[in-house]
Order: sequence, then structure tokens, then C-alpha cells
Amino acid sequence: MKKVCKDWVTNAFDDNLVNSSYWQEFEENARAASAEIIHAKDLQAAQTAISDLITTLNVNKIIATNDETSPELTALYKNIELMGSEIYTNKFDIAEHAPTADLGISMAEFGIGETGSVCVDNYSYEARVVGMLPPSHIIILNANHTVKNITTAFQIISRVFKRGYMGFITGPSRTADIERVLSLGVHGPSRFFIIAIDEMPTRRVH
Repeated sequence: MKKVCKDWVTNAFDDNLVNSSYWQEFEENARAASAEIIHAKDLQAAQTAISDLITTLNVNKIIATNDETSPELTALYKNIELMGSEIYTNKFDIAEHAPTADLGISMAEFGIGETGSVCVDNYSYEARVVGMLPPSHIIILNANHTVKNITTAFQIISRVFKRGYMGFITGPSRTADIERVLSLGVHGPSRFFIIAIDEMPTRRVH
């Protein structure tokens, strides 16, 4: 999957700006924006949480972004497939099945305490449609990767951005265009889940 940066941790992060100290503010603001947050100790616990959501949401078809540098994520998707769900991670399969998918799964680079947003490297087409077309969207986030505010977020991004697309997602899709009545899911997912993993493997790309 094409990305703005293959290794955000090495090339963009530093411990002074990206750490877990902004987590509480992030969580409060994300919940205020109607994001549904699920804590998971590790990827195994995340798999259990995703499996539970698949059952609860009656999901049959999933589209998901994959990271070639994370065999753990690949294994997680394979295990979900073995449980009986259709899951598509190839960009051509995602393009074909995106209009009829029940669930999208993707990764966030970091969370922003000030707004409760997640920052997503969505250079690739598949990364964009996974978070826009299905009625429900799951973001996997390293709970230790949070920044203070939007200013810091752009500071981090500026270290690696040369071309492509970045996105900030703040809760599920919403609009109040008609008589200022808030509606969810009009222009995108009506359910937005953040699975925050406390012990996320970090692999550096050389």
C-alpha cells in the first residue's frame, strides 16, 4: 500500500511530541465526537474486539488496508477470514467490493488530543475508500501515539510530507445542512470505532 511515509515512527515522531500523555484528552474529545473507543492490550485482544464487532454489526464483507511491514496485522486479518468473514485487502479487490462492504478497517498514525481526531496516511486510493464507503469503520491506533494539538500534528506531518494525501477523521460522518438537524452517516460511516492498542509492535523499515 502506497503511503506518504513508510515509517512514521522513525522519520516523523519524537518522544517529546508523540507520546501517551495526551491520551486522556484525546479519548474525551473523541467520545464527545461520537467515536466509540475500545481498549485492547495487544493485537490478540484487538482481534477479539474486532470479532465481537463483526458479530454485533452482522458483518459479512470487510475491506481493510494492509501494511506490508506488519506481519502481525496480516495474521490478524487472516484469523478474521478463518472465522467466516469475507475480507479484502488487495487494492483491486477493495475497489471492486467497496460499494457493498459492511465494514472498513484501517490504521491511524496518531491521535490528536485537542480534537479527538485521528491522523490517517491515506495516500493510496484503497486507504481513502476503506474509511468512506462502508457504513462502519474501525481504526486501529497505537494508544501511545498521541499529540497535543493540530499545530503539533502539522509539525509532525511536515517532516515527511512531499506529496500525496493525509486525512483527519473526527468521529463518524455527520452533517447538519438541513434545518441544522444533526444526522450521522450521510456522507460516510455512521459508526466509527477506535481500537486503541496499548502494546503495539513497532517495526522500523530500513
